[in-house]
Amino acid sequence: MSDEGRELYSVGEVAELLGLHVRTVRNYVRDGRLKAVRIGKQYRISRADFEALTSLPDPAGEDPSAAGEAPRRHLEVSSIVQIDAIGPDAANRLANLVTASAQSPRATPATLRVQTVYDKERARMKIVILGDAATSADLLHLIDGVLGPGNGMGNENDANHGRDRDAGAAHRG
Repeated sequence: MSDEGRELYSVGEVAELLGLHVRTVRNYVRDGRLKAVRIGKQYRISRADFEALTSLPDPAGEDPSAAGEAPRRHLEVSSIVQIDAIGPDAANRLANLVTASAQSPRATPATLRVQTVYDKERARMKIVILGDAATSADLLHLIDGVLGPGNGMGNENDANHGRDRDAGAAHRG
């Protein structure tokens, strides 16, 4: 079957087109970021849903330059922010802040995807940011400003306080 007539793609094909791991695409489907239909034991993604995820026409579809239009350029930035020595309360506040910021309305239609992970044992937080360059930069500036000196977030005392409190709760309970 030629790519031009394709209306449904497998998870593996979408992963290859986007340069992602198959598990990442499956997680997108499970999280609802990528619409898919389940046929038997496999997911299938429609061309329209693929284009909605990427905000680009399907690369195997029609060539916009053939119709006299210039192809649209797409730019996406992936950033991983690691914050050491941050307590659970500060990490939770920061996670809420960046998630709310990512979901807030913008002047541009660019989407911003954010995922946060907190490792309590190491008092370490990671924030994964996917989006266009300008919107990602704005969020990185926000994180940098919030974690600046004098704001009580991310300092060693906060991380130790969280561990001491958790140890105390474990001892009591």
